[in-house]
Amino acid sequence: MGLDQFAYAVDSEGNSEEIACWRKHPNLQGWMEDLYHKKGGKEEFNCVAVEITTEDLDDLNKAINQKDLPETQGFFFGGDSDDYYKDEDTQFIQNARAAICKGMSVEYSSWW
Repeated sequence: MGLDQFAYAVDSEGNSEEIACWRKHPNLQGWMEDLYHKKGGKEEFNCVAVEITTEDLDDLNKAINQKDLPETQGFFFGGDSDDYYKDEDTQFIQNARAAICKGMSVEYSSWW
């Protein structure tokens, strides 16, 4: 058991395609949880989705490059993983931008 995280590109008909997945990247989880609550999310951030916009991707890219993802802990989350996942995070941002350019939406969700 642990923190499993996914990003999906979703088309106008509701079909989804996985564009990224992570296992135990707690600081990304913390960043996404903050985003979820900024967008009005009220539930516990587990098994819920948050839509990611181009502006969100800009902010995430900046946070990654400045090593400014929030330190996040949880029983199932694992340890600090920013450097370990930097290439995957960068690839996710590229994939998400490409999906948005195609008219798709991008969602992040996780479960632990």
